[in-house]
Order: sequence, then C-alpha cells, then structure tokens
Amino acid sequence: MKTALLWCPLFCLLLLGRVSADEEIEDEEGVLVLKKANFDRALEQFPHLLVEFYAPWCGHCKALAPEYVKAATKLKSEGSEIRLAKVDATEESELAQQFGVRGYPTIKFFKNGDKSSPKEYTAGREADDIVNWLKKRTGPAATTLTDVAAVEGLVDGSEVAVIGFFKDAESDAAKQFLLAAESIDDIPFGISSSSEVFVKYQFSKDGVALFKKFDEGRNNFDGEITKENLLTFIKSNQLPLVIEFTEQTAPKIFGGEIKTHILLFLPKSVTGYQGKLDNFKAAAESFKGKILFIFIDSDHSDNQRILEFFGLKKEECPAIRLITLEEEMTKYKPESDELTPENIRDFCNKFLEGKVKPHLMSQEISEDWDKQPVKVLVGKNFEEVAFDETKDVFVEFYAPWCGHCKQLAPIWDKLGETYKDRENIVIAKMDSTANEVETVKVHSFPTLKFFPASPERTVIDYNGERTLEGFKKFLESGGKDGGVDEEDLEDLEDIEEPEVEGEEEDATAQRDEL
Repeated sequence: MKTALLWCPLFCLLLLGRVSADEEIEDEEGVLVLKKANFDRALEQFPHLLVEFYAPWCGHCKALAPEYVKAATKLKSEGSEIRLAKVDATEESELAQQFGVRGYPTIKFFKNGDKSSPKEYTAGREADDIVNWLKKRTGPAATTLTDVAAVEGLVDGSEVAVIGFFKDAESDAAKQFLLAAESIDDIPFGISSSSEVFVKYQFSKDGVALFKKFDEGRNNFDGEITKENLLTFIKSNQLPLVIEFTEQTAPKIFGGEIKTHILLFLPKSVTGYQGKLDNFKAAAESFKGKILFIFIDSDHSDNQRILEFFGLKKEECPAIRLITLEEEMTKYKPESDELTPENIRDFCNKFLEGKVKPHLMSQEISEDWDKQPVKVLVGKNFEEVAFDETKDVFVEFYAPWCGHCKQLAPIWDKLGETYKDRENIVIAKMDSTANEVETVKVHSFPTLKFFPASPERTVIDYNGERTLEGFKKFLESGGKDGGVDEEDLEDLEDIEEPEVEGEEEDATAQRDEL
C-alpha cells in the first residue's frame, strides 16, 4: 500500500481530532470493524474474538461476508460473549504482517486477549460452521441435554447434530463419545442421560444418533462405541448424498475423509435438470462413505476454472468426471455419456475394482510446434521430446490465466532465443490446464522441470531464481545449480499450495485462498 494512500485519510482524521490510541469500535451488521488503533482494545473488551483479515477485492471474502454476518447475528441474539470482527488487511498492513496473513481470507481466533498464538480457523464457511466451531472452542465438547426440549432445540437449530444417549455419562462408552466430539469442530454434539429423552428417541440402551436436515434425516450408529468408529460414522453421514460445490461447501468437500470424488457438471438451465440430478443421487446411495458425489453448476462463472481443469467446455455439459485426491490427483472419465443411474453405478464400481484407466488430457500437436525458439509441447508429444536421450530439455508447465506465468513469459522467450542454435538443448512449455502426462504431476504454476539427456528418464525440479541468468547458470551446470532431483523432493510440492490468481491486479501480490 502506497504511503500516500495511508497518509491522506489519516491526515483528514487528525484535522477532525478523531484519531486516538483508543479509537471507538464500529459495529457493522454485528461485525466489529477493527484497525490498528482499536485492535488491542477489542481484545481487552471481548475475551472470545474471531477476526477475519480480508481484502475488498477478494472474491472468497465477498462470498464469506453474508455468512459471517449471519454467524455474528446469531451469536449476538443468543447473548453470547463471542464476537466476530474483521480487518481490511490492505489498509491495516501492519496488523496483517503481525499475524502472518499471507492470503485472503485469513481467519484467526483470539482467546482472553492473547495475541501471541491465535488459533487458525479451520472449519467451513457457512454460518452454522462458524458458530459451531466457536462454541467448541469456548465451551464443552458436548452440551449436556437434560430434557427433550433441550435435545429438540439443538437438533432444530443445527443443519447436522450428533446426540449421545448414555444412561451413565461417566461410562467408558460416553468417554469415547466425548473424545469424538472433541475431534470435530464444525458439528454440535449433545449428551443426555434423561429417561424421557431415551423414550422420545426410541433408545432402550446406550447409543448415538446423527440428525440432519437433508436426505434420510437421521442415522443411528450401529457397532462398538469407540472414538474411531464414531468418527467414521459421522464423516460418512454428515454430508448430503449429493452436495453442490460452492465457496461455502468447498472446505467440507476438500477437508473430508473421502478423497474420491465424482463430479456432475450440470448447468441449472438445462432441460430436465432435476431428473438428471435425481439420477445422480440415485446412484450415490450405493457408494456412501466410499465416493463423494458432487454437482457443479457449469453455467456459473465462478466454476469455469474447474471446467478448464477437467478439460471440459460449457457446451459439453452435462458431463461426469471422477478424481482421486490422494498423494497425486488422478482424473477418470466414463466411457458412456449417458447419465443413467445404472451407467454411473457401473463406472463407480469399475473404478473401485481398479478397472478404469486414468484420463489424461491432450491438445492436438500443432504443425508449427517446433518452429519457434520455445517448443510447444502437448500430452501427445511430451514423452518423445522430454525424454529424448540425446538432449537436455527444460520445460515450463504453465496456466494461461496464471499471473506469475505471464511475468515469466518474456524471460522464458529470451531463454529460448539464447539456446535456439544449441541442438542438444531444448527450451519448451506446456499448457498444463489442457495437457497432462503420467510422468509429471503439476501442483502449482509455473512448475519448471529439467529432463537431462540420459536413458535414466531423470527429472530435476528447478528451484532457483526465475531470471535469465539463473536459468542459464542452471542449464550450463547440467541442472545442478538451482536444481533438486525429483527423488529428493519427497513432499515438497505437496506443501506448496497452488497459486490462485485473483481478477484484480492486487491478486498477483497476494494469494486469494479458497
């Protein structure tokens, strides 16, 4: 932020005599507006304070805003001492730096005025998620429910709630239940020993039930009551059979235990929309706890990057793709385009049996792919070029929308010019949003990899400076100066998060995180 932009409003306030070390705290729709001048005061005044560090241009922050207000309003109406606040990190850069804000939104929970180690908010981005997470952080893991009215209040007021029915709240089974409750932040838990509650909810012995406002409405736990078994049960039943991908549901989808997802790209404007969604839902019942069924509105502008990631165009939807989110992301495509429950079930069963091969995208090979100093690779010619035993090949894996890739482009072109007459060195690039290869997994953009002339099929990651001199030094050293052998990387790439470019220019300086 330029000094002038900070100085002008400050100067005006000084003239009005309104700036002091103890600035008033503005309340905006139930959310406190914090600045450096009133931040410490807010921590003193409110023992439980959740603070969102945001940027006005950030799309994810805009999507969160109404849910954040809803959560603040709910807590305030309940008379809770928990308060929600926000800080414009683009204006209050000193605060953002103090609390390690690297992307937007960053949300931190401050307890009893402690600034040294605020807790990172890790749950979903719907109002209920926020409220439940905060209540878990400030109260017992499970609320004691003394009568039917208390149980009904918790169940009716929550999208999902888990109730433990234990005649002896000090029993080993009850203790296992409480351990499970402590492990889940975004779902409220209750525990009851009331005989009238047992009768009302038809329990004759100790048990656990999950109540939800969708699908079958209630799931009873069946099995030995242990923390691990309960967590498996809850995570298998807490989400709808079919969940729509949105800004709010994304944390639940990606943060869940189920790492195999089948995606239905379905425009809400399409004829027969509900019937197609019902077919998808009918198939989902057979794979509960094994495959997460997700539908994506392919008409929505926010979802175009996802279509691009799967190599789909809007006119190709409705369409289905399956992806695994284990150590490597792998995509699969069904043989049939007919979206019947039978076809979807058959595709999922074959995948689980290991009978479906990964789907790798590739553009067609351009006639002039090798006519420029920087060679243009696609999935279909990658192996032949990159693993040519007689040549050193340096490849940029990029995304057309990536700001950092755009900044690198002129340097990469100069690198191509520098080595265009060296027959044993190839400078190349590949659009990784449209092309995939089995031997290279790209986790962020740009990714730079070096394939030295060798029959060993060696891959070296470039981790040096992204400058012409840095690249030349790397190449002249045979990939040693600035490089790391892929076998020595271990989980380095998994640790680095993908760069997400915002639409605004400021987004190139900060990551707009999901």
